Amino acid sequence: MTLETTPDTTLDAFRRAQAFFDAGQPAEAARLLDEVVADSPGSTAALELRARALFASAQLGRAEQALRELVERSPDDAWCRAALARTLERQGRAPEAAGQWRIAEALTG
Repeated sequence: MTLETTPDTTLDAFRRAQAFFDAGQPAEAARLLDEVVADSPGSTAALELRARALFASAQLGRAEQALRELVERSPDDAWCRAALARTLERQGRAPEAAGQWRIAEALTG
């Protein structure tokens, strides 16, 4: 499926992806969000939902990439740091995750 690259169809695709995610179908949400993010690369909301969907569907390498991009955009976002830490833990990379946990905890005070 290829989406037309208009704001209305991109927003519709984002809403459909949110509905799939909310309905417990994160893999389908991630598939839709791949195109949404491609059409709207500056959308932090789309990238965050994509990261959540990838994590929930155990696509951990791709989730890590999305979360690293979110951290790059907002290095002071504790949620992004914690989500990245959890993703790294699920990949068996506890020492790397520990650094992200420390940053997340420092950001939440």
